[in-house]
Amino acid sequence: MRLNKTIQQIKPSGIREFFDIVSTMPDALSLGVGEPDFVTPWYIRDAAIKSVQRGYTAYTSNKGLPALCEEIAAYLSRRFGIDYDPKSEVLVTMGASEAIDLALRVLVEPGDGVLIPSPSYVSYLPITMLCGGTPVPVDCTLRSDFKLTPEALEEAAAGSNAKVLIMPYPNNPTGAVMTKEDITALLPVIEKYDLSVVSDEIYAELTYDGKHVSPASVSGYRDRTIVINGFSKAFAMTGWRLGYVAAPSDALSAMLKVHQYTALCAPTPSQYAGLAALKDGRYDGYKAVSDMVEEYDRRRRFIVDELNSMGLECRLPGGAFYALAKVSSTGMDGQKFARRLLADEKVAVVPGDAFGDAGKDYIRVSYATSLRTLMQAAERMSRFVVRCAEERKTGAE
Repeated sequence: MRLNKTIQQIKPSGIREFFDIVSTMPDALSLGVGEPDFVTPWYIRDAAIKSVQRGYTAYTSNKGLPALCEEIAAYLSRRFGIDYDPKSEVLVTMGASEAIDLALRVLVEPGDGVLIPSPSYVSYLPITMLCGGTPVPVDCTLRSDFKLTPEALEEAAAGSNAKVLIMPYPNNPTGAVMTKEDITALLPVIEKYDLSVVSDEIYAELTYDGKHVSPASVSGYRDRTIVINGFSKAFAMTGWRLGYVAAPSDALSAMLKVHQYTALCAPTPSQYAGLAALKDGRYDGYKAVSDMVEEYDRRRRFIVDELNSMGLECRLPGGAFYALAKVSSTGMDGQKFARRLLADEKVAVVPGDAFGDAGKDYIRVSYATSLRTLMQAAERMSRFVVRCAEERKTGAE
């Protein structure tokens, strides 16, 4: 059977590789997969159960339930100050992952460059390749708190035939966030190269030092920006596969066309669950979300302190639920460190190069797990780092 050459060239997910190994080790501690350890809040589950009991099991409109589209538009306006017409500028998708795919499909033609901050989420590069585009990494360094800077963007865009910029903030794996000033500073470069912007805001609710700023809310951005968000992270709804796109009507219409032929519509019970998440949750200020964020914050501070105390340099992340720690002080890169840590101490982390070459000296630690698990893992990691230091010292002697 002759298979697509592009697909054959794409590497399997570095995250899933370690997850699959851990699944065969019952006594391993996993700080790998970015999945909330919280159960979906009961009021959301209850809405889905009731929708099934009432027989709401048929297809919905391709765009999604009209009431859900309206609530998404109201939520985006209320929370992040961006206004969209629910009838022509909002589309409900099967998770944010489908939304990313749709956005790149309608923006990228063969040979187009797609600017991808590095390190970043693993899916951007392969989806770009599947669209016939050329991934163009934009190095984001520890020195700049892993933020996207005008200088790095200019350097990457020059001569790259770039047509699209992905802005994934709050960022996975770095936890970096972009302020309004940071976003505004990029605009001259974006306008110079006439870039379309895909803003992946799936971690928008998970910020710790101030409120998330959407590029679409910043002057000069809205008409060139596709906003992607969803319910997986903020509402602990990973398995429900529910996301959405907000975009200018011409882009939205093009994405809807692809969505009609590939997914048809998001799962109906999930849409009723999402409607409850936004509509019912607003009456208590999304307390379920704020409670989860408060717990993530506690874990964030603990694990970053622990990593730094081991000699693994780690900045305090401003968003999401990941910490990116530099491991070069151990004499290993992220790949070797992660494999040895798993073999020696049965703690799973993700090598930083899974998120791009800029992450090769790092590991990603997810703190979307209990504080108790984090404490146990930190103890094992510290023991491992000390032992590695002793081995190096013995070898040097």
